[in-house]
Formats: sequence, structure tokens, C-alpha cells
Amino acid sequence: MKIVILGTAYPYRGGLAAFNERLAREYQNQGHEVEMITFTLQYPNFLFPGKTQFSPDPAPKDLTIYRKVNSCNPFNWCKVGREIARKQPDVVIFAYWMSFMAPCMGTIARKIHRNGHTKIIALVHNMIPHEPNILDKFLPTYFVKSMDGFMALSESVVHDIEHFDKKNRPKRFSPHPIYDHYGERLSRENALSLLKLSPDFRYVLFFGFIRAYKGLDLLLEAFADNRLKEEKVKLIVAGEFYGDSSPYLNIIKELGMEDRIVLCTDFIPDSDVNRYFSAADIVAQPYKTATQSGVTQIAFHFEKPMLVTNVGGLPEIVPDGKIGYVVEPDAQQIAEALHRFFVENKQEEFERNIVEEKKKYAWSRFVERMAELCQS
Repeated sequence: MKIVILGTAYPYRGGLAAFNERLAREYQNQGHEVEMITFTLQYPNFLFPGKTQFSPDPAPKDLTIYRKVNSCNPFNWCKVGREIARKQPDVVIFAYWMSFMAPCMGTIARKIHRNGHTKIIALVHNMIPHEPNILDKFLPTYFVKSMDGFMALSESVVHDIEHFDKKNRPKRFSPHPIYDHYGERLSRENALSLLKLSPDFRYVLFFGFIRAYKGLDLLLEAFADNRLKEEKVKLIVAGEFYGDSSPYLNIIKELGMEDRIVLCTDFIPDSDVNRYFSAADIVAQPYKTATQSGVTQIAFHFEKPMLVTNVGGLPEIVPDGKIGYVVEPDAQQIAEALHRFFVENKQEEFERNIVEEKKKYAWSRFVERMAELCQS
């Protein structure tokens, strides 16, 4: 097939760009012709809470990526839609994640529809953002009405789509596939050496952009538990602050944990990701709300046990007591689970189970589900 993926991609950075690029490679591996279309302007800087929207890595040489879409210019949307329509692709996949993109993507999709050939599929990461605003009550409907079908990465997102879809368009759910492009797992010793960390401690990893809904404050409060201090456990926080860092730094100071928290709060380039996951004994995702998470799938790739909270699609992915723990978003429960993990020496058992569990999340399976959606 001739496939277009429209969404964030290089030179933009982050998990969504990584997902779209990995999906394009999977289609290419299966013999399809793939073109990616991304933004000239993704969103204005005042809407972006991080330091930069752009990746420091070199451009991928194996992908065809065009920067065409200005998310704020309706004339541009019409032009891009007409250009794609003339190419007569078999499928256009809109990688959707926030209401701000609904007018842009919805308009482009409507122009493509006019060719009478192309199927328009929404790949929905979030229908309703983790930090919603007034736009989320009405803009998604415009986007939803322009789609032929929907692929979601968790059951909770399917339910969110249904809230806006009054025509019961086809929908499918397929779990987030494994992020397997971050290199090989390193030995613990090598990873700790590269990060300049002591091998005398055990390590919990919090990874990714730091936003309020991700619950880092709960994890920091959990680390005040003296049992974790006695077990010589440290927390690595690896990721850029998306917002004010002072609430987290104040917790660390007030609880006197400066020597137990390792802050690596710059953006982590792809080439360094394997260092952090290889050094960790367990990966913690103490989210207050969630749909699904790419961090979980990085942990699967590196075969690392996980602690997740009972929100969104996270419990669907991490069987409690088999490859990690599922707890409520509560500091005491987080501390209790981490203490059990280290005292009961669960790492080796959980890692053995992950080797089998991760087989469920192959990219080939995800593409099969997309094909079923297109056929429906």
C-alpha cells in the first residue's frame, strides 16, 4: 500500500515522534511505500513548556519526512490536504494527541476525503489530554467527524473516542508496541560507570518529561520511607521539567533527601536512554492519570520490572505480582511495593517473566490490527 503518516516526526523530539517513526519503519519492512508529513510549526513556543521542541539527533536516513504543516494557518491546511489528495494514498494515518491539533488535522482530512479513494485513520494517543482545558469539550468532535476509523492504544482511550463519535465508526484497540530502537541493554556495571553512579546502591528510575499528572511528587514522598534508606536505594529522575521544578525540589529539600535523589533533568537523547534503563533495578510510573505510556514499553525492551499505578491502561500492561506491581497513586502504597521488591529480591523473577510477556507487544501485531481496522 501507499501510506502517509501525518503527525509529529523529526526534527521534533519526544515519544510521539519516536512512535510515528517506528511505525513507518514497520510498514516499510513489510514492503509498503511510506511517506511522513510533519510540521513546519507544531505549536507556538508559548504553548510549549519545555526547553526546545527539536531533537539534537541527526535526521533519520531511512525515512521520507516532509515538513509541510503549519498548525496555526488554515490556508496551509487546505493546501496540504489537496496535495495529499492528489497523491491518492491508500491510507492516511493521523497521529492525534491533543485538541489543539483537531482543527488542523480535521481540515486536512476533509480535503483528502474528496479524492474518493483514501481511507482516513486516526491513531489516537490521547483523545482527552492528561491536563484538560476548555478546548477539549468541543474541538475533538471536529476531528472525529473527519475520520473513517480509530486505533487506540488503551481501552480507556476507546471510551473517550466514543464520547465524541455519534456515528459509531469502527474502532480498534491494540496495546502500545515495544520501543525497541534505543539500543541494547548494557551490563549494570557499565551503565553505572557511564552515569558516574555508585554500584553500592540499588536504583529506582523515573523516566521522561516531568509533568504534574506523572506523580513524581508521590514518588519523592514515598522515598521518605526509612526502609528504602536502610536498603540503600536511590531514585534516578531522568527527564526534563515541563513546568515549575520548585515543588519537586522543595520536597527533596524538606525531606532531607538530597543525597538519595539523582537529578538528570535535561532532555535525554536517544543514544543515552539505554544507560538509564540498564542501571535501574525497577522503573516507577506513579501516574495520577494515564492512558498508556511509552516508558512502559521502553522498560519491556530492556526487560526491567515496573511499578505502575492503577490508572488508565497501565494495569492492562503490567500484571501485578508477575512483572512488577500495580498500586493506587498513593505515596505509602508506592513505598510499600518498592520495599517488598528489594527485600524479597524480586528482580530476577520479574525479569524472567518479562521475557515472555513482552512477546505480546510486537510491532507486527500492531500493524495487523491496523490492517483489520482498514478492512472494516
